[in-house]
Amino acid sequence: MATERTAQVTWSGDLMSGNGTIERVGSGALGELPVSWPARAESQQAGKTSPEELIAAAHAACFSMALSHALAQAGTPPERLASSATVTFVPGTGITKSVLEVEGTVPGMDGDAFREAAETAKANCPVSKALSGNVELELRASLTG
Repeated sequence: MATERTAQVTWSGDLMSGNGTIERVGSGALGELPVSWPARAESQQAGKTSPEELIAAAHAACFSMALSHALAQAGTPPERLASSATVTFVPGTGITKSVLEVEGTVPGMDGDAFREAAETAKANCPVSKALSGNVELELRASLTG
């Protein structure tokens, strides 16, 4: 069964000096989030986000879910996965790269098997699939403990 997710944003002014607010998301999980061009392209702006930061959050979460599922299906469920994504935005070009990093605690699994499972999760999570062919995808995976 297909699902749809929604978000509502308002924007005032032009791109460079204007600003916007992500007013709400359908689930209610996020409150208002301010967005601006400087937060997107120039530097981190305290208290403001960007589309790329939200894509990074979505990519890290999606990848974590895919990897957790794959590990459990293989009989080695993780105790813990700590994942992050860093999305690169180049003004005038767009999003060029997403780097996933994961450290996992997975009893009974060696580093090579973990990296292989992580590569498969990177290739198959829905956000990676949406980015694939348009954005360079990179992965750094290691076991801890």
